[in-house]
Amino acid sequence: MFKDTNDVRERLSAQQYIASEEIATVVYLAQELGKPVLAEGPAGVGKTELAKVWASATGRPLIRLQCYEGLDESKALYEWEYAKQMLYTQLLRDTLKSVLDGASTLKDAAERLSKEDNVFFSEEFLLPRPLLTALMSEEPVVLLIDEIDRADVEFEAFLLEILSDFQVTVPELGTIKAQHQPMVLLTSNNTRELSEALKRRCLFLHVDYPNFENELNIVRLKVPDLSDQMAEQAVNVVQELRKMNLRKNPSISETLDWARALLTLNATNIDKDTLENTLTVLLKYEADVQQAQRRMG
Repeated sequence: MFKDTNDVRERLSAQQYIASEEIATVVYLAQELGKPVLAEGPAGVGKTELAKVWASATGRPLIRLQCYEGLDESKALYEWEYAKQMLYTQLLRDTLKSVLDGASTLKDAAERLSKEDNVFFSEEFLLPRPLLTALMSEEPVVLLIDEIDRADVEFEAFLLEILSDFQVTVPELGTIKAQHQPMVLLTSNNTRELSEALKRRCLFLHVDYPNFENELNIVRLKVPDLSDQMAEQAVNVVQELRKMNLRKNPSISETLDWARALLTLNATNIDKDTLENTLTVLLKYEADVQQAQRRMG
């Protein structure tokens, strides 16, 4: 458990994650208020990484649900293993005969079988998916629901009960309530607008590209062997690229990839040739590369 917002920043920093005051405050409030966090922002700014370091800093397992179009309850919550159940029934055939022996009517047989429901409808045949795994966990966990904006509106609506009451109904077993309320982080890249009902249940956090100083600190932390001069030049170039009208701005992860590439090439200065030869590490569209080459000389 975090003691306060300063403790959040220190413990996340120990996991090599530089958290702003806003991030530290929202994470601390989520813990104290028992609320999920909805982190929105461009791709590659550290939203998913926040869930990972949150789990590491608190010593909790991380359970991740990756969202995509067409995701439904069975893939996110649980599946019922009917094949295993049928095999189990076949293996117990002789026992079933003895249970039904002497039953004079179908009603009598059905009543006898109903008394054995807990054998055929039990957790033995339940295959938990990420959401149910988080609810059933015997220890507190961090649940990451990644890129919720990629899932359908129907799935988003399905999440509301879980995020409100941290329980779910399984027809075969009844209502399952979380033994320990998980810390939940939902991420969104803003590819579509999320419902007000979902946002109302969450603490909102906007994660944007870092300023020059913060990004420089990230590069120094993650690529410590790169010289200070090269780190400053690299971050300055990335910051200038983000001011252009590009199809895809370079993310923090791509900044780090470029820093590692410069280190691997033993570059001592980012001159014209070095920039042109490595620009595709930062930019992923030819039109963006051409625009950058024109603008940056």
